[in-house]
Amino acid sequence: MDDERIGRWRLILGKQADPEGEVSLRGQAQGVDRVLEALYDSGRKEGLGSSSPNVNRWLGDIRRYFPTPVVQLLQRDALQRLGLKRMLLEPELLEAIEPDVELVGVILSLNKAMPDQTRESARLVIRRIVEQLEKRLENPMRQAVRGSLDRSARNRRPRLNEVDWRRTIRANLKHYQPELGTIIPEQIFGFGRKRAQLKDVILLVDQSGSMATSVVYAGILGCIMASLRALHTHLITFDTSVADLTKYLADPVELLFATQLGGGTDIAKALAYAQPLIRRPNDTIFILISDLYEGGREEEMLKRTAAIKASGAQFIALLALNDQGAPSYNKQLAGQLASLGIPAFACTPDQFPGLMAAAIKRENLHNWMARAGVAAKN
Repeated sequence: MDDERIGRWRLILGKQADPEGEVSLRGQAQGVDRVLEALYDSGRKEGLGSSSPNVNRWLGDIRRYFPTPVVQLLQRDALQRLGLKRMLLEPELLEAIEPDVELVGVILSLNKAMPDQTRESARLVIRRIVEQLEKRLENPMRQAVRGSLDRSARNRRPRLNEVDWRRTIRANLKHYQPELGTIIPEQIFGFGRKRAQLKDVILLVDQSGSMATSVVYAGILGCIMASLRALHTHLITFDTSVADLTKYLADPVELLFATQLGGGTDIAKALAYAQPLIRRPNDTIFILISDLYEGGREEEMLKRTAAIKASGAQFIALLALNDQGAPSYNKQLAGQLASLGIPAFACTPDQFPGLMAAAIKRENLHNWMARAGVAAKN
């Protein structure tokens, strides 16, 4: 085995695999070994310890040696393995962090413990990741929603003054009758409904600690939907209490800072608050985002869910809205929702625009799930 491959194995296995120091590391490999040892051998004297300069230096080093996805992974490991939440409580350390969605969740959970100066730094960090996610999600969401609304708003039986003549003629050119010198249309198209808001969307988001990443994505996607005139969007978060954050939908950073991650879960109470907001059931998409670990009364929760479904509103149950799926959820409640005709499933942020398009068109969700490769959990 050549020296380069031996050196790679030494980096992978760590110092304990070479206690006599027989494998020599040179150049950048020495730096990589140093930052990995500082994190994964916390008993080492040269480890991160409790010194802010040490942590700050380490944050700079990992950005020099590794690509961004690896940097984010190492930062998360530092938070979990070494309890370095103080990284997020000191402005100079916070500014050195490479932000990602999971770290945003941790920052938000520490919001109340942050000094004012640190909170301002935290806002800047969160705004960076929000802007990145908006660039990734805004256009797909706008295109999916607008396209599906155009199709759902088509008028298939228009009155004379509602006929879309250009579209009708173009679609029926193949039915031109030379002997009559005219087109006999097989289908007549009309202009769609002109209402300012075609659909109401109610997002009911579980903000218990396990749902942190889903809260971040739901907040950003909720703000994007609120910016579309054709949708009237509500966003409500809950744990054992309920908070209507609709007034913050103009600014995703303010909205995220208004959340309070942690605590228990009372889905029944949240449904009781949100149910009266349904004014046009047939034009309402009601989305519950929760792992379904109900701390309130399950019987009441299922009763209200059934009532919302029976009203004509579309009820969608998302166990998670993140890139990792739903590793833990209440299987019994998921099965009971399925018996009500409400499939419970996890959805990635990139799949969410397609889900909204299917919901707007009132497509059978099982058909959309099959196309998107999403499996129901029950």
